[in-house]
Amino acid sequence: MREISTFKTKASLGKAYLVGAGPGRADLITVRGLRLLQRADVILYDRLVATELLLEARAEAKLIYVGKGPGHHTASQEEINQQLVAYVRAGHQVVRLKGGDPFVFGRGGEEALALQAAGLPFEIVPGISAALAVPAYAGIPVTHRGIATSFAVVTGHECTSSSQTDWAALARMPTLIVMMGVEHIEQIAERLIQAGRAADTPSAAISWGCTDQQQVVSATLKTIAFAIEATELVSPAVIVIGDVAALHEELAWFWPNEQMAPPPMPTAPTYQPRAELIPALV
Repeated sequence: MREISTFKTKASLGKAYLVGAGPGRADLITVRGLRLLQRADVILYDRLVATELLLEARAEAKLIYVGKGPGHHTASQEEINQQLVAYVRAGHQVVRLKGGDPFVFGRGGEEALALQAAGLPFEIVPGISAALAVPAYAGIPVTHRGIATSFAVVTGHECTSSSQTDWAALARMPTLIVMMGVEHIEQIAERLIQAGRAADTPSAAISWGCTDQQQVVSATLKTIAFAIEATELVSPAVIVIGDVAALHEELAWFWPNEQMAPPPMPTAPTYQPRAELIPALV
């Protein structure tokens, strides 16, 4: 099928593309996201973007690492916004490559507002959110007929630090998905139990989901914090709380050794990695 593209040449007005790179596995990016990445003049990329995707960039493309790790931000959000505006104003086609989906805890809305305020064109290219993909790679459907017909997604840091968090409402959700919650899971579990959630609710924590480093720990709501600590599970991790988490034991299909993983993309790059990219992702 012939692609109908709105991508413009460098000679015309620049444009920003806020592209979701997916949950960590290179071949889970969308087709449009990949095509825009391959044509970009400038790429600003995050910490959890798969290295293989960066190899798809043109040799002359400018690659800028703006990742944020726990306790360490390479660039502030304001600085990232300023770079986006500056490069688009200079006439460049700019891809802002973000893990997961730009609008799911990705601050894509803030970047879009900055571009809008500057009167510059932009496009949102949705990506597969880790909130859904990581549980799926652990064999956990976030909804399942007869078990869970709705779910909520929260960030571990913000739900524990905000006085506005409705713990009673979260405790009633059939499936609760906690992003960036490893450091706060003990507090989260305690609050949910105090709000009425059963202490023996099945729970699972998935570290580095969708990658060859994926690790899954199953426990109950009461014991999930201990299980994470005992197994030394590390971030990034997605925590699933709800009866659907018990399905991991029956539906686990993906293993880090890739014996049951899908084949690699037929369009995978054949050239050697650009050495300057590797240290930036450590």
